[in-house]
Amino acid sequence: MAAEDRLTGPDDDPEEFLARRLRDAQRRVRDLRLTGEERERVARRLLAICDAAKRDIPHATTRLEGFIAFLDGEFDTPSGGEFT
Repeated sequence: MAAEDRLTGPDDDPEEFLARRLRDAQRRVRDLRLTGEERERVARRLLAICDAAKRDIPHATTRLEGFIAFLDGEFDTPSGGEFT
């Protein structure tokens, strides 16, 4: 049974929803099999999202959704000549 962290309730509060999603993203990053350099890059991106969450919840939520899409193997932004 998980410890009571007040992050398992309904999604009424955007701050709690974001906190839960950040926690889940951190767990996913921790479990990734990456080289040291790749792990650092991904961890820095998540850290930047956490920092943004201190000032702007909606912006951080949007950035986190893109980061989760990246973790899911979907590209959240075009790169390397994929611009159309």
